[in-house]
Amino acid sequence: MIMLRLRMNVLPEKQKELRQTLLSITDLTGNDRGCLGCNVFCDMEDNHIYTLIEEWETREDMERHIRSERFSVLLGTKSLLAEPLEIQFHTVSRCEGMEVVNALRAQRNLLIKR
Repeated sequence: MIMLRLRMNVLPEKQKELRQTLLSITDLTGNDRGCLGCNVFCDMEDNHIYTLIEEWETREDMERHIRSERFSVLLGTKSLLAEPLEIQFHTVSRCEGMEVVNALRAQRNLLIKR
């Protein structure tokens, strides 16, 4: 899995415009071939910071998305930002879920009973 993380620090007066752009992009991107997830988050301590996280099945799927017109729109939001857009790519080789939490909690309970 490939994760694409974009961090945006929006100008206060452009917040509504950026939010509308992100919502329109995420709705469509989530339906693209190879997209496992596409979500936008707002920082709880600074509501001018938005993070877009996209999860892609393969690098080829992500690269196709980056070449798309939709991604061009995303890159075009730079005029709405207080600082340059931050982009990071993460390659995830393994993903685990609640089973890890349950196993660790079970170990903890065994240690407490001793």
